[in-house]
Amino acid sequence: MDYRDVLLEQDFGTINQLISAHARQRPLHPALICGAAQINYRAFDQQIQQVAAALQRDGAGPGSVVAICGAASIEYALAFLGALRAGAAVAPVAPSSSRESLAAMLIDSGALIAFVDAATAETLTTGDTNTALSSIQTVCFDDPAAGVPFRAWLAPQQAALTDVTIQPDDPFNIIYSSGTTGTPKGIVQPHAMRWAQFKRIRYEADAVTVVSTPLYSNTTLVCFLPTLAAGATVVLMPKFEATVFLQLSAQYRATHTMLVPVQYRRLMTHPSFDNFDLSSYRIKYATSAPFAADLKRQVLARWPGGLVELYGMTEGGGSCMLEAHRYLDKLHTVGKPMDSNDIRIVDEYGVERGIGEAGEVVGRSASMMVGYHNLPEKTREAEWFSPDGLRFIRTGDIGRFDTDGFLVLIDRAKDMIISGGFNIYPSDIEAVLAAHPGVEECAVVGIASEKWGESPVAFVRLRVGVSVEAQTLKAFVNERVGRTQRLTDLSLIDVLPRSAIGKVLKRDLRRIYEESRGGVTAV
Repeated sequence: MDYRDVLLEQDFGTINQLISAHARQRPLHPALICGAAQINYRAFDQQIQQVAAALQRDGAGPGSVVAICGAASIEYALAFLGALRAGAAVAPVAPSSSRESLAAMLIDSGALIAFVDAATAETLTTGDTNTALSSIQTVCFDDPAAGVPFRAWLAPQQAALTDVTIQPDDPFNIIYSSGTTGTPKGIVQPHAMRWAQFKRIRYEADAVTVVSTPLYSNTTLVCFLPTLAAGATVVLMPKFEATVFLQLSAQYRATHTMLVPVQYRRLMTHPSFDNFDLSSYRIKYATSAPFAADLKRQVLARWPGGLVELYGMTEGGGSCMLEAHRYLDKLHTVGKPMDSNDIRIVDEYGVERGIGEAGEVVGRSASMMVGYHNLPEKTREAEWFSPDGLRFIRTGDIGRFDTDGFLVLIDRAKDMIISGGFNIYPSDIEAVLAAHPGVEECAVVGIASEKWGESPVAFVRLRVGVSVEAQTLKAFVNERVGRTQRLTDLSLIDVLPRSAIGKVLKRDLRRIYEESRGGVTAV
């Protein structure tokens, strides 16, 4: 049995135990590649040790939090793993956040030390956030003027490190996820949750994973961490760009990647996509946003290797998996519940629904958050308990199981439009819009209406080179949907606002519509 398998057969372990084993067993194998920089497992393990020693020297350890905010880099990975080795929890924070939001997350996390890059440091040092953040030590990856330089801050190679015993329920990370609603909530995930992922998601030792989504996202960590747990190689992209992604994939003979649907769409429409040799790919993963069946078909037809869609939440709970290359007749679903995942459908009163009946998706598994950091009320709102007392996490998604046990997602519960007392699912209208040959992307939101309560309004980005009037598209939809689903308005838009991992920000679309009407939303 391979040494990695022996370690992963344990009921519990840590990512750093695995990395240290790789440093002993395959020291010269590349762990991380980022641009021209590269580090092997021996050096990676040694420098993680130096980070951990420096953190302990500065007071960070069990019970404390270390924040990281910046673009993906080797230094980012060292800070992340070093914090864990020191016994601290990691709070990776989105560098794209506003100054106020960034400061709020850092303060909420209780971070003792924050690793930043120059861009984040500039954001933090403008405005009036300095007083609130004065107690947080800042270490800067790439600019000596923005904080203590990372390389100078590191402890010497022979610095002593106090051994830390990690318990399964100890916090691994605090992921700040605002989803598409706004206010960030800190999701506390334990070490046990990550260990369960390493046991479940086992990469081959020769795997090469291209990581192009941000390291603060759980979407990224689900492929980034298991690759390192396997002793394989991660190719980091600080920012996604379709041409560069294709070049890196061909250059390093990539075997795996995790992309969000909007990235797949950009790659499929890249004019030179078919000129790149992607034959080394074994599996491509997708998650975080609705993945249209027609786009899955394009990926399967043109990109070698399997395609796996993962459905779940940062909060944990139940997860589903669709092996799209095996179930070509189920591309409209997100697959079946994964092993040891219990997923159920409940109505608005918390009563379970049957096969084919729609309701909110709730899930339970070994991969569940402890709760929202400092938000016990929000934690309780996110929980559903079965009649026999088992704890589940609410997803906020509306779905149903088909007769084969595949989960079909209908919409987000909060995005459902209630018009004249009728429930309207935006995804139904979006599917009709997407069928028009001139539509590249679309989104439907509910806008306040004095007459109906809410009315559906659509936003459309047209295909390049296509000219279609908004009224023509509106008529196209309204001729094909039910009376209660008819659009009140339709706007053409150059870009749909999205989060860093590709989710359409419907709150921003509502704001855009309100501003276009001078602050009046009633229609």
